[in-house]
Amino acid sequence: MNFGFLLFPDVEELDFAGPWEIVAMWSKHCNGPQQRLLIGQTVNPLQCANGMLVTPHCSFADCPPLDYLLIPGGQGTRKEVNNRALLGFVRQQAANCRQVLSVCTGAFILQAAGLLANKQATTYWGSLDRLRQFPDVTVIEERFVRDGNIWTSAGVSAGIDLTLALIADQAGEEIAGKVQLGAEYYPLAVRYGIAHLAPEAPAYLRPGK
Repeated sequence: MNFGFLLFPDVEELDFAGPWEIVAMWSKHCNGPQQRLLIGQTVNPLQCANGMLVTPHCSFADCPPLDYLLIPGGQGTRKEVNNRALLGFVRQQAANCRQVLSVCTGAFILQAAGLLANKQATTYWGSLDRLRQFPDVTVIEERFVRDGNIWTSAGVSAGIDLTLALIADQAGEEIAGKVQLGAEYYPLAVRYGIAHLAPEAPAYLRPGK
């Protein structure tokens, strides 16, 4: 199995690095995807949103067929939604993928590629209203949302939750549990300050959720 992570300039680092770590543990310890690939339009190094430099393993042209494709977000998505080469690559790969995932504003790349039509989806809390502007997308304010083989998540760290849920679905909860333990990913149920109570904060952060 091949698991691909789409990259582009100004991609948000944790959007792909968090899921990369989780998928790597799945691969190493629990017979997950044999190959993990960072994919760029070219193989030239690119700069991420917060200054990290990353070199893709392969380009759109030489990427093998993927079983899983994850599309991260970041400020770069605002430009990439108009990148015909990137959208064509996403459509081509998604046609044969088992599952397609987005993190944060990667949802807008899915939308631009036509993959969110008549789907439920979510995105980064600050971009929920922007996603609602597309009448054929039903926005759900949850940490992650699955609709068929399309998975979307909220921002940044939410990609880790998304990937663990994917593993539980594809390989079973026992395998997901082993990966979760290996990553020691057990977030505290702590809310610092009161920012999560702001009117614009997503519904899943509100008291009682």
